Amino acid sequence: MNAAAVDKPSLDTVWHWLAEVPDPEIPVISITDLGIVRDVRWQDEQLVVTVTPTYSGCPATEVIAASIRVAMAEHGIADAKMETRLSPAWTTDWLTPEAKAKLRDYGIAPPVGLAAGEQRIDISRLTRRAPPAPVVACPRCTSTHTEMLSQFGSTPCKSLYRCKACREPFDYFKCH
Repeated sequence: MNAAAVDKPSLDTVWHWLAEVPDPEIPVISITDLGIVRDVRWQDEQLVVTVTPTYSGCPATEVIAASIRVAMAEHGIADAKMETRLSPAWTTDWLTPEAKAKLRDYGIAPPVGLAAGEQRIDISRLTRRAPPAPVVACPRCTSTHTEMLSQFGSTPCKSLYRCKACREPFDYFKCH
């Protein structure tokens, strides 16, 4: 595609293009699979894409913004404006079911449960003990006979697990 100006495409078309922009850390899922694209609109003649990063300090945020600009430029939209929306904060509840399946197929266990149901914090019984780790199924053999090896995996949003059945290590995309 060339970067020459084109007629203003529909927002559905722009969403389709955004669905082809991969996450830089997990290339099998797109930024729309992640649910981080919150809004797409035309502001006069300029396309505005609003993104909520998975973490406020996520190092991939700038790469994602650059990838969106490149993808839009490839479709003739040379001056797409990027906006960041921090509230509400991104949650793993925004992952699409397709994203969770793609994560599993890629060897990353998807989040277990809903983050929204865990928003309430009861501090009346505050202890030093960490809550039990979730029961995470191995993305390779589906066994739930797994253990967490480290709170952090290949990125801060993942934990490192190991399957005791097939003995393979794998990342778990933490629920948050």
